[in-house]
Amino acid sequence: MKIIIAGAGEVGFHLAKLLSYESQEITLIDPDKESLSYADNHLDIKVLKGDATSIAMLKEARVESCDLVIAVTASETTNITVCVLAKQLGSKRTIARISNTEFITHKDEVGFTRFGIDELISPESLAASEIQLLLNQSAFNESYEFEDGALTMVSLNLSKTASFVGKSVKEAAQYFSEIHFVPIAIQRFGTQYTIIPRGDTLFKEGDTVVFITSAGGGDELCKMTGKTNTAIKDVMILGGSKIGYKTARDLSKNQFNVKLIEKNREVAIDLADELEKVLVINGDGRNVELLEEENISDMDAFISVTENSETNIMSCLVAKSKGVKKTIALVENMDYFELSQSIGIDTLVNKKLLAANNIFRYIRKGEVVAMTKLNNMNAELLEFKVMSDSKICNKRIKDVQFPRSAIIGGVIRNGEGLIALGDFIIEEGDYIVVCCLQRSIKQVEKLFL
Repeated sequence: MKIIIAGAGEVGFHLAKLLSYESQEITLIDPDKESLSYADNHLDIKVLKGDATSIAMLKEARVESCDLVIAVTASETTNITVCVLAKQLGSKRTIARISNTEFITHKDEVGFTRFGIDELISPESLAASEIQLLLNQSAFNESYEFEDGALTMVSLNLSKTASFVGKSVKEAAQYFSEIHFVPIAIQRFGTQYTIIPRGDTLFKEGDTVVFITSAGGGDELCKMTGKTNTAIKDVMILGGSKIGYKTARDLSKNQFNVKLIEKNREVAIDLADELEKVLVINGDGRNVELLEEENISDMDAFISVTENSETNIMSCLVAKSKGVKKTIALVENMDYFELSQSIGIDTLVNKKLLAANNIFRYIRKGEVVAMTKLNNMNAELLEFKVMSDSKICNKRIKDVQFPRSAIIGGVIRNGEGLIALGDFIIEEGDYIVVCCLQRSIKQVEKLFL
C-alpha cells in the first residue's frame, strides 16, 4: 500500500514508524530538515523536504498512484488543503487532522467528502473521549467501545482475590449461566508475552487480562475479580490544554463536578469564561499544598493532561498517595506504558496511539469498521463487517479456520452485542470483533474478503 504522510511531527512520525514496520510504502513530507533527517535515519521510508500543499511536491511523491494521504501537520488549514489537492490529483483516500471539533460534529452537514476529505480526526478529541469512557468504567485500566457500547473492551489486573485465579477459562465460564464476557488476551506478570487464551488457559495472579463484554458483563467481571466500578462524580483536571478543556467541558455537561488547575493566568481566565460549570483555579498543580487546599483527597478521579509527561505522571502519583481512586495521565513516550501498573498509575493515555488506531483501520483489508491496538501488548482488536461474499459468512465459528493466535471476541447483530461461542452461525451484516497477534493479521483479513 502506498501512503503519503504530510507532517513529520509527533503524530506523523509515530504513524510513519508503525506503518513502516508493516512494510508499507511510506513517503513523509515536511519542510523541517531536522525532523525529516531523524525520520530518514531511523525508519525505512522515503522523505521529501518541502511544503505538502505544493502541487509539484505532491506530484514528486507520486500522489496520483497513492492509496492513502494522511495530513497531520500542526496546521488544520494545511491539512485540509493537502487532502483536497491530493484527492483532485488522484489519491484514493485522504485523512486530515483537525483541531476544530465542530468540523467533526457537522461533517455530514458540510459534506467534507465532496471537497475530497474522506475522514477527519482530532487526537485531542479522541483523548478526551477516551478519558470520559475510562471514568465511566472506573474499575478497569483500559476501555474501548464498539458500535456505541454494544460490545466493550476492558482490561484489568488480576489480584489474588479474583475468584478465577488458578482456574482455566472454561472453568471460569461455568460461574454464570449466561456468559456476558470473554477473555481475548492475557499478558503474564513481568513479561512482554501476549497470550490469546483458549479453554484450557489458566488465569494467574498478576495477569493483565483483556475482555470483551456485552451488556452486564462489566458488573459480572467486577464481582468475579473483587473490583468495584465506583461511580465517579468529583474530578480534578491538571492542565488547561486542548485535551484538558475538552475533557472539562464534556464532563461538566454530563453532571460531573469538575475542578481544573491551570498554571498560566491568562489561559486560566479564558477557561473560566468559557467553562461556566467548571471551577478553574490558577496555580501550579505540582504544588502539593495547593492540591491539598483544593481537597484532592475528596476527589474520585485525578486527570493530568499538561504538555509534560513527567509532570503528569508525578502529579498522578501524588493524587494516588492522597487516596484518589482513579488516576489518568497523558504521556507522549510510548515506553511509559510498560511502567504504568508497576508505578501505581491506573491508566496512561497517548494521543499519538489513539490517532494511529483511528487511522490504521484504513490500511487493513476487508471491511474494517474500527480497530485499536492493545496497550503494551503485541495484539490488535479489529471490527469487521461481514459481507455476503466474505469467506466467513454463513459458517459456524467452530468451522472457520481461525489461526491459533486469533480469537473472536464477540458479534454485533442488529445493534445487540453477543458473546458468540462455537455453534454460532455468522451472517451477512454481522459486525465481528476479533483479537489477533500481529503475525496472524493477514490470515484473519483473508476470512473477511
